[in-house]
Amino acid sequence: MTDFVLVPGAWLGAWAWEDTARALRERGHGTFPVTLTGLAERAAEGGPGTDLETHIADIVAVVEKHDLRAVTLVAHSYAALPVTGAAARLGDRLERVVYVDSAPLPAGMRMLDLMPPAAAEQLAQQVAAEGDGWGLPLPPFEVLGADASLDGLDAGLLGVLRERATPQPFGTYTQALSGPVEPDPGADRVVIACRDFRQLLDGGEPMVAFLGEPPWRRFDLATGHWPMLSAPDALAGVLHDAVTGS
Repeated sequence: MTDFVLVPGAWLGAWAWEDTARALRERGHGTFPVTLTGLAERAAEGGPGTDLETHIADIVAVVEKHDLRAVTLVAHSYAALPVTGAAARLGDRLERVVYVDSAPLPAGMRMLDLMPPAAAEQLAQQVAAEGDGWGLPLPPFEVLGADASLDGLDAGLLGVLRERATPQPFGTYTQALSGPVEPDPGADRVVIACRDFRQLLDGGEPMVAFLGEPPWRRFDLATGHWPMLSAPDALAGVLHDAVTGS
């Protein structure tokens, strides 16, 4: 079976993958959930110098530490940026890259480039006022839900998300993706689209239109932006199908 390296989105740690990882192991797979520098149990390791390159190096280090081969690298949300960078550096260790409700970005792009300038400036002000100049706190849910569907997250799950989220090192949003960004030509490419992202794909959004063309394979999930919390077993099932050809 496959070794999955599971990389969470902003504000999250390896804890977010616990239920999905368990379901993957029950299907016979190896799992390596990642906590990136400055987040969750690694919060104390973060600081003003924590940036996108830090997180790319984190992912590569997990693969090399465990001497993983034929890896399936999974990116949720923000993790699309560091996973894109890491995938290009793993060479033939990488068998497959999977983007969950996200997509690879080209070199030169920053996370902040995905939002209007006024919104980016508001985040910078929040970091300065509430994050010691380098940490971006989890926004209120009414703000978060305006950009990313909270479907499937009941009050209990929202409480867990609020309690366990840690400020995102803002350097990971302000640093542009650089260096090689294309994985090994033989690597399989998969996108898992949840409700809002599925609408973007179906609506022909030009920025992600390439995801509808070979070599990309698409799977859909009828849940919100955090499927590892709202539908962990269903997500594991889709990941299993993606690697087994079911």
